[in-house]
Amino acid sequence: MKQSSFTLVTGGASGIGAACVSHLIDIGHNVLVMDLPHSQSVCHEKASGFLACDVTDEQALKSKLQEIETRFGPVDCLVNSAGILQNRLPPDQLSMSEWERVLNVDFRGTYLCCTLFGHAMVKRGHGAIVNLASIAGMRSNPLHAYAPAKAAVISMTAGLAAEWGRTGVRVNAVSPGYTRTQALQAAIDRGDRDPKDLMSQAAMGRLVEPHEVAFAVAFLLSPQATAITGINLPVDAGWLAGSTWQTYGGIPAT
Repeated sequence: MKQSSFTLVTGGASGIGAACVSHLIDIGHNVLVMDLPHSQSVCHEKASGFLACDVTDEQALKSKLQEIETRFGPVDCLVNSAGILQNRLPPDQLSMSEWERVLNVDFRGTYLCCTLFGHAMVKRGHGAIVNLASIAGMRSNPLHAYAPAKAAVISMTAGLAAEWGRTGVRVNAVSPGYTRTQALQAAIDRGDRDPKDLMSQAAMGRLVEPHEVAFAVAFLLSPQATAITGINLPVDAGWLAGSTWQTYGGIPAT
């Protein structure tokens, strides 16, 4: 009997990761969720399993890889959504401990998951990885830890795609724009972020919804994307396209 294959979503208990879990289950994936231990209570009820793990812990990840292959089966698809945000701070106020914490989770954690699970895919001769980056990694902004971390994820994605291109393993990235996650909505509700500022420079004049990012992730994992590797796909409601129009009077309303 052919062994079932699985899709692993890190950071899958909340935000964009949770949207990916929900959509991938809906379209037929056997989804495993990896997140911090306290997140299990909000794990999608139809997920095939929950694995408590900190993606920055190399030894714990190695143990979870072995546990998954023993208990469940091979991971043929990996979505790296585990990540943390940072508060906007000038460089002289952003402590190196905070800078390192953000880089450790957002870049190092993504790299560790790619290399450990990707190596297992390489040995089997097939697999697909999608890394969640950000438009913050593609433009100048005042997030002096988060933005460089996401830029590193984009660069790493292209490098691993070339490294593994002849093995049957594909590696791509998706860069969400301002996405209406619970965290962003909470910031808007608190008055910390003005939705007009977030939407005004997007060509489509709106925020991105989490399920829209999940759709792009699912496509890059799918058989419809078998010739696509090494790309960074922005899902940003046209923010990158519209962000330079302010100097010309802004985006036309109609």
